[in-house]
Amino acid sequence: MSPHQPIRTLLLIVLYVFCAMAEGYATPTSTQVEGQPHAVYVPPSMERDLPPGKLGETIRYGHELLLRFPYYLGPKGSVGQYGGNGLSCNSCHLNAGRVPYGLSYFSVHARYPQYRGREAKILTLSQRINNCIERPMSGKPMPLDSPEMIAMVTYMKWMAQGVPIGGRVEGDGLKEIKLLSRPADPKRGKLIYEERCASCHQSNGQGVMNPDGISYLYPPVWGVMSYQPGSSMHRVLKAAQFIKYNMPRGVTWENPQLSDEDAIDVAAYINDDELHPRKTSSQGSVEYPIRRDKPVSYHKGPFADPFEDKQHKFGPWPAIIEWRREHKHTTTY
Repeated sequence: MSPHQPIRTLLLIVLYVFCAMAEGYATPTSTQVEGQPHAVYVPPSMERDLPPGKLGETIRYGHELLLRFPYYLGPKGSVGQYGGNGLSCNSCHLNAGRVPYGLSYFSVHARYPQYRGREAKILTLSQRINNCIERPMSGKPMPLDSPEMIAMVTYMKWMAQGVPIGGRVEGDGLKEIKLLSRPADPKRGKLIYEERCASCHQSNGQGVMNPDGISYLYPPVWGVMSYQPGSSMHRVLKAAQFIKYNMPRGVTWENPQLSDEDAIDVAAYINDDELHPRKTSSQGSVEYPIRRDKPVSYHKGPFADPFEDKQHKFGPWPAIIEWRREHKHTTTY
């Protein structure tokens, strides 16, 4: 053995460890260090990490579509007219899905195809995108093989670098909140809305349209131009999770301004159908045909559990979740 061999071996080991650490920093995942919290996933950079050539161009186009959907595919879209109300993907999936706990796209490509209780069948990611266009945007489905659909899916795949197939990373979902032991209170929520939300979304909930009349600066949160009842954001708990860690504008998950109680009550006010009617779904299909698949805070029965529609809508929810857990039904919010 050469007298320099041990030194070479040691150098190779050090180089290997250094490269492994560098790779880990380049594509963070939710791998947890014992005794420490999960690290929030950091998506690849649009400025530094795009691949060259056609692939990079397609990713950039997908990002642009998700950021400015109405300009390309909304009611006045330059490429096609698929969205029906001027909302953008960016209205809910903040900054084209790049904000932690802001309905991000961090792991979405890694988790599709997946079973969807709303349709009671397996959906591909492209079909799920159309699901959003049809309900929250009150639109019509795009061709699955269109350049625009392919671009959006390609962007989401690129976003999921380092995410294990079928896995999740920190920041890809909505952050948990503490459930109330009482029903949500829309009257209290109205006071919070007027104080913290109306300056952007307006007292009448109709938001503020950009001067070009194509997209919203602040989207409507109820009414015929807002999301439909079948949308996830129409569920009080889902909306509350989003509101708590993303609203008012400028808030991040690291510095929320609303309490869990405030977020739930304001979500109840926004989604109170007696106060704020919405455009009814025009899809014609039965939502959640398997009753036990209906989310805990879904607004409309019949349900497979013994709780009334109003309790599902406004809570209290802990008893519903406990019953469902015992009977092996979904406990999804």
